[in-house]
Parts: sequence; structure tokens; C-alpha cells
Amino acid sequence: MPPPREPDSSSLSVLHAVQPGDGGVARVVADLVRDQVRAGMRVTVACPPGTPLAAAVHAEGADVYAWRAGRDPGPRLVRETLGLARLIRTARPDLVHAHSAKAGLCARLALRGALPTVYQPHAWSFEAVEGTVAALARRWERRAARWTQRIVCVSEAERRTGEEAGVRASWSVIHNGVDVARFADTSADADARTAAPGRSGDGPVVVCVGRLCRQKGQDTLLAAWPAVLAQIPTARLVLVGDGPDGERLRAAAPPSVRFTGSVDDTAPWYRAADLVVLPSRWEGMALAPLEAMASGRPVVVSDVDGARESLPPGHEPLCLVPPGDPAALAVAVGRLLGRPELRRSLGHQAHAHVLSRFDVRRTGAAVADVYRELAGTRSTEHREPISP
Repeated sequence: MPPPREPDSSSLSVLHAVQPGDGGVARVVADLVRDQVRAGMRVTVACPPGTPLAAAVHAEGADVYAWRAGRDPGPRLVRETLGLARLIRTARPDLVHAHSAKAGLCARLALRGALPTVYQPHAWSFEAVEGTVAALARRWERRAARWTQRIVCVSEAERRTGEEAGVRASWSVIHNGVDVARFADTSADADARTAAPGRSGDGPVVVCVGRLCRQKGQDTLLAAWPAVLAQIPTARLVLVGDGPDGERLRAAAPPSVRFTGSVDDTAPWYRAADLVVLPSRWEGMALAPLEAMASGRPVVVSDVDGARESLPPGHEPLCLVPPGDPAALAVAVGRLLGRPELRRSLGHQAHAHVLSRFDVRRTGAAVADVYRELAGTRSTEHREPISP
């Protein structure tokens, strides 16, 4: 008798449940969807309507269902969970892939193991809160693991954080990836780079790309900025993105800081940078530093989950700082701004590192392997019905 044929992931139908619809998580999902559609999967995305993610995955050929869900749990949670359950019943996927805490909450409450379920935290929810709320979030993650056939972490550090919180699960660690061709610096000469956005003066440019929120730590960068200017008076800082802390950050910023608001394409801003900084308070593995390194730019990042794994070997002493430490951040930024040859060398090394280890095609192939592994579970295991 011939051996049973291994399931083919290209014949699968997958539903991605996603909240939020913008930022790094949205870019990760859009890249996955592009890869999966091209591989022949039937792909459905349930996400908030009118978002960059909804537009991007529709353009890639995925079916897009409007899931009106906010970022935080609250009084609408039951309605949001029931709404997602209805969308899953309509789409009839073979597998559900839930991204970030809110979608992970609603999808696992709706499914309770009725379909193979992949959960990708993109940074653990209990790291974003404190006290009783954090304890409740950890308790939920431990309980919800029984309804999760696979938890996909974007770094070994993120997996360890989950294990230390008591989450017992079947794990896969799949690093984030970027489209290296999209972010490669195509500027042929210095004049072309000078014409990039943000390069209107002679001083070095520091760029921070990320949602303007507590997680990304732009307030730490602004607190460090006067000490950076004391070392490099001509330096300028560009904060790319928007978010709930935008008004407060703008009020605290000196004239040498520019806010771009939300942008459709971050690649030109990386190319405009001499140095890219992301002083996050927590992450799984941040996407922006990978994009910056794909653009050939050196980075300074805070030592949170995924940071050490994303940096090239030997870059840690120059490029890694404690989270929430403006003094250490100012020292690291000032040191690199004052040494252009070192920046260029680090940028070349960073580009080669991302090219060899963090190409988005590797990420897509690894996720497809997870799907292939789980594809047979629906037919071989008893499942409970999806919640009404």
C-alpha cells in the first residue's frame, strides 16, 4: 500500500482574522496573503473595513470581509465575537489564522477548536498592561492555548516570554520577513538621496517609523533628543506614522522634529535616513528595523523581544539599548550620528544580514509548512461546532 499523501497547502482555504488593520501587523499579513494567493490558496481576510490592510489584500486577490472590531476588549466583545463567527461560517475555511490579541481572543472564543486554529500574537497582550489586567491577560492566554493548534511566534524571545507566562502550546517560531527588493536603496548617487523626503538640510537625519503610541516609545526618543542635539546640533528627527499619542508627542517636540502623519509608503523615509531608531517598550520582533536594514540603514533599537535576533552578529554593543532609557538612547544615537563611516559599514552589513535571513519568501514558506502540518487535523479529529 502506498504511503498517505502529504497534504498540499496550495489547495487549502485559509481565513486570516486581523485587528489592527494598519501598522506592522497589517504589513506582515499583507505579505502573507500575497504569497498565499500566488501559491493558489483560497484566502479570506476578516479585518476592519476602510483600512490599509483591507485595501492591500483586496488588491492581491483575497476575499475581504468587513469585521468591525476595535483594538481593545470592551462592551462590544460579544458582538465582535459573534460577528467573526458568522464570517467564518460564511467563508468555510479549512484553517483560521488569527493575528494579534483581539483577533486571537475573538477567533478562539468563536471556534473553541472547531477548526484548526493558528494564533500569532505579534507581541503578547499581557506585556502592554500591568497589575490585575496583565494577570487576567496571562490567564486567558494559558486557557486559550487548549483551543489553539499552533502558536506562531516571530522570535524565540517571544516564545520564551509566553512559556514564562505559563502558556503551554504547540509552538512554531517563524521570524518576520520583508520584501528586500522593495526596500533596497536604489539611490544611484548622493544627489538622488538628498532629494528624498526629509533631507532638506545639511545635518544627519534620524527616522523613527511606527504607530505613535506607548508601545513604540517615541516619548523616550523625544526625551533623549536634547542630549542628541547637544552632541550633533544639526541633527533632525522625523517621526513617521500616526496614532493615539500624536497630539501629546507633537506638543513635546522641538523645532528639529518633523511629524509626517500616516504615509502610504515608508520606503522613501528609510532611504532618507542616516539612522533609524525604534525605542519600543515591547515587541515580538519589530518590522521597522528589518525594513530599515533591508534599505541598508543602521538601526538603534531597544532590547525587547526579537531585537537581538534581528540584529547582525556583533551589532548589539552599538545598536541595542535598554527600553525606556533616554540617556542610553541618546548616547547610542549620538555616537553613530558622529561617525558616518561606521554608519555606512553597519548599513551594508545590515542589508546583507536581512537578505540572507529575513526575506519574506522564507516567512511565507515556513507558514505554509505549518498549514500543511495542520491540514489533516480537521478530518481526523472530532470538532465542536462553531459558535452561533
